[in-house]
Amino acid sequence: MKRAAQFFVLLCTLMIATVASAERLVLVSASYQKDLLAICDAKGKVLWSYKTEGPAKGHAGHHDVQLLPNGNILFHDSWTGLKEINLDKEIVWTYDSASSNGNAGKRVDVHAFKRLPNGNTVIVESGVGRIIEVDRDGKLVHQFPLKKGGTQSTRLMRVTPAGTYLVCSEQPGVVLEYNRDGNIVWEYPIGTRVYGALRLKNGNTLIASGSGHSVREVTPDKRTIWEVKERVPGTDVALQWTTCLQELDNGNLVIGNCHAGPENPQILELDENRKIVWQFDDFNLVGNGLACWEILNDEQSKLVRQKLRSLNAKSP
Repeated sequence: MKRAAQFFVLLCTLMIATVASAERLVLVSASYQKDLLAICDAKGKVLWSYKTEGPAKGHAGHHDVQLLPNGNILFHDSWTGLKEINLDKEIVWTYDSASSNGNAGKRVDVHAFKRLPNGNTVIVESGVGRIIEVDRDGKLVHQFPLKKGGTQSTRLMRVTPAGTYLVCSEQPGVVLEYNRDGNIVWEYPIGTRVYGALRLKNGNTLIASGSGHSVREVTPDKRTIWEVKERVPGTDVALQWTTCLQELDNGNLVIGNCHAGPENPQILELDENRKIVWQFDDFNLVGNGLACWEILNDEQSKLVRQKLRSLNAKSP
């Protein structure tokens, strides 16, 4: 009876996990001739899509994306311009770093950005080498210079729960944590063209090494807790350009696997044992250039589904 009860509990757990995964929505922003935003279900079915500007407009890749609390999407499809689009495919906000707040005539490119809860937008500007915060009207409300590699390519930036900024400097290959005054309060040299870093709930930092084909978790004193490199253990899944990172409500970690070819999934969800429990694998849709994406939580997924149902009801 005891074994039967344990089996029943395990079966229920697996059923709950399957249902949760089935309800999941995924926001993807793909480039390299795909050039699209899309919202998909957990199996890859496209529920909404929008064709973005491509290389003909002077842009090579999408590097960041965010679903906003109102259901709109913040994205970029040029080296310097940000756009906010609603699900009715109307552009409702734009900002161009090339011509704003003192950048006219200067070399600037943008890989990372984030809309804050107060409605302002944080933007990382490579070239001029600074992090800025602008309000809804594009007015500059805060800025500080990047001290290491800022004039080169800075990849992802994420604001930590403490209000600091985790910044991935591709050259010289280091994760830097800045406070709001622009002082470096923590750094972790990794030596590769690092792409993503995320402060976890346990206080450690998860790092996607980009060209290092790996993901590792490190403590505040820089000890490596674990690392997955080149290939996920026990599978034939190869890691290539590791990019975006996300920690789910259940504690699982999600990893971007860009430039990995048609034989490997583009997004991986790992449990606490570093086992793959879910993957997004749709090379036909996103091709070899899916660097940025976002797994929507239950509340976000519910909001998006409601909005899409409303839009579909209005369609002739």
